[in-house]
Amino acid sequence: MTKWGTPSFLISLTLMLSLALVTLANNNGDFHYFYFVQQWLGSYCDQNGEKCCYPPTGKPGPEFSIYGLWPYYNDGSFPYNCGGGNFDEALLKPMQDRLRKEWPSFTCPQIGRKFWVHEWNKHGTCSKSALGEIAYFQAALNLKNRVNVLHALTSAGIRPNNQLYPLKSVKEAIAKTTGFHPWVVCNRNSQGTSQIWQVAVCVDKSGTRLINCPFIPKGPGDCQDQIKFPSF
Repeated sequence: MTKWGTPSFLISLTLMLSLALVTLANNNGDFHYFYFVQQWLGSYCDQNGEKCCYPPTGKPGPEFSIYGLWPYYNDGSFPYNCGGGNFDEALLKPMQDRLRKEWPSFTCPQIGRKFWVHEWNKHGTCSKSALGEIAYFQAALNLKNRVNVLHALTSAGIRPNNQLYPLKSVKEAIAKTTGFHPWVVCNRNSQGTSQIWQVAVCVDKSGTRLINCPFIPKGPGDCQDQIKFPSF
């Protein structure tokens, strides 16, 4: 038997084909649900080693802002950079003022609309089987109106006053208002204190209905039992 028919070659070929199929599956544009993610600017600007720049409109009010609308699979993996959906800024002009207010960028140097381009190219293109460009951004804006994280927290006495709060209480306050348990992501400030940064809820493929999260990721953004809510 030639080397092309050896068991070791067949095993290697099988592995390569399996990896290729996994890559294709992760970028084919299909998905099961969205994570709708909001961030607290006070934590973004207070994290260790990070600078923030305000948009041309100046420092925004003390509110959670949209960070992304990300398609996911039920097992916690996600598609990305699916292509085939060129960003057309002209389509967003009717909602541009709202996007500037609700979905701003705070990176340095200030990138403005490039943040929307990035989010559409990386995440939106993988949801275009359900939502086109206009529908994708409109869904995020509509969800922002429905999921008022700051109101949920302050109603429970959890305020952005640089104090520590139990992570459990933060999650329960958001769940009480939305009806669904959130995914809370923390970062660390220069003193190494865990602080609330991002809050995500799960949404069905239509981008309209909140659902129970099939999977809550674990990783560097895990929070400690007591987390800081920085002032802004």
